[in-house]
Amino acid sequence: MGERDWEALTGAQSDLAAVPPALRQSAEHMAAGAGQTLFRIATRPAKIFWVLDGEIRLVRRSRNGAEIVLQRTSSGFVAEASLNSPRYHCDAVAGVQSRLLAFPIERFRQVLAEDEKFRAFWMGRLAREVHVLRSQCERLALHGAAERIEHYIESEGDNGRLELSRTRKAWAGELGLTHEALYRALSGLQRAGRIAAVEKDGVLVLTMRRGRT
Repeated sequence: MGERDWEALTGAQSDLAAVPPALRQSAEHMAAGAGQTLFRIATRPAKIFWVLDGEIRLVRRSRNGAEIVLQRTSSGFVAEASLNSPRYHCDAVAGVQSRLLAFPIERFRQVLAEDEKFRAFWMGRLAREVHVLRSQCERLALHGAAERIEHYIESEGDNGRLELSRTRKAWAGELGLTHEALYRALSGLQRAGRIAAVEKDGVLVLTMRRGRT
């Protein structure tokens, strides 16, 4: 990719400025259609992906066949753990039409080892991802659908208020639930007065009721 391409990319996503010139030269611009699989579980990692726009989901299947979303990325690196893993531990699927950058994994490792500033940037990204995954692990350890919903609103929202633009089916996957279980739990929480839900222009706004019992 040329320098002009990178000027446009960093103008849209400022974090890309941290990618050093030595690595920029090897980047491949690619597109993924909705539902397209980027890689499959147990295959050997060959590239590190950066999501420019769209949405990439890392998914696995539970014993009952439900899709569990391990990571959902609309901007930035995805499947960071694959850098030091001999095999992928999940599938990567485009939730919608998406654009990505793909870096050859061996070149990425080399530049990361040689460039201290880029290494510090990478470690910072990993630290933020650990925080997100810790919240998700806490949520998936909860047995009830209602508890997972409330945990999500509290941890991912702002002061008990969450704006959800993705579909309910996609959200169910992130919660480790079937979409039927999600619908039932949402209805039950509203009837009990524990949350309020309003949908406008395709965005579902969920608000925790303060002082609930």
